[in-house]
Amino acid sequence: MPTIQQLVKLNRQKIKKTTKSPALKSCPQRRGICTRVYTTTPKKPNSAIRKVARVKVTSGFEITAYIPGEGHSLQEHSIVLIRGGRVKDLPGVRYKIIRGSLDCTGVKNRKQGRSKYGVKKVSIVTSSTNKKGKK
Repeated sequence: MPTIQQLVKLNRQKIKKTTKSPALKSCPQRRGICTRVYTTTPKKPNSAIRKVARVKVTSGFEITAYIPGEGHSLQEHSIVLIRGGRVKDLPGVRYKIIRGSLDCTGVKNRKQGRSKYGVKKVSIVTSSTNKKGKK
């Protein structure tokens, strides 16, 4: 325990919280340009080919972002929107690309969990619904 005199001389130090996604700079999303789009393999117990992109963010950072969903249309110089959220089995990947915004298209033929993959609701328009007030 410090004495009162020691506390008068030097105050107690506040513990500084470090952010898990520094490239976002306290923003919910950031825009960036893909510098490299490639595939990589996950850590030990898992086995797959994960799609990732190296992105130059408007905040000045060069980050690695995960491309979620099946299939993508991204290539070098594509403009993307990134959000926070790490991928547990890819070391150093702390960001995800938002599907269905800017140059990144939504996932094709997706019926469930569409909002996370930028897919609009598929509406079935039939001739019976167009008969408004007609007999």
